[in-house]
Amino acid sequence: MNHYIARRLTIILLACVVAACGFHLRGMADLAFTKLYIKGSSSISKDLISALKTNGVAIVKEPEDAEILLDLMSDGQEKRILSLGGTGSVREFELFYRIKFRVRDASEELWGQEQMIESRRDFSYLDTELLAKSYEEAMLYEDMRRDASRELMRRLVAQKPKAKAVK
Repeated sequence: MNHYIARRLTIILLACVVAACGFHLRGMADLAFTKLYIKGSSSISKDLISALKTNGVAIVKEPEDAEILLDLMSDGQEKRILSLGGTGSVREFELFYRIKFRVRDASEELWGQEQMIESRRDFSYLDTELLAKSYEEAMLYEDMRRDASRELMRRLVAQKPKAKAVK
């Protein structure tokens, strides 16, 4: 019984410490719009649409129905050699993931300035662990795509649609 009580007190103490440091779970984004049109597609589309729907934003099929328009212009990944070993074999790679996009208020005629989100990761490489390293590379790219999706959501929070003119 004493072990049970000590365990509960430890959990309560940990919860108090975490709450005191200002930690809180990721919650809803404070988006100023409820309808979004997405032009184009990218590898983050699925994560982005899921996050938008979780935050109460409807993805509309026609630009006329939207308050904000998002143009996913391009995305891509790149792999560069970061360092070589003494025998000339690759020891480290540098991975990049980039997405270019622009946003426009539905009441405006012109698109906003093109924006880019870029993520970068380094990872060590060994020829003898080819399968494990290719899996690690895929996981790093997936992590960068999730980061880019979250960053795009943060940028969409800044979008404030203008009120539509009453006819």
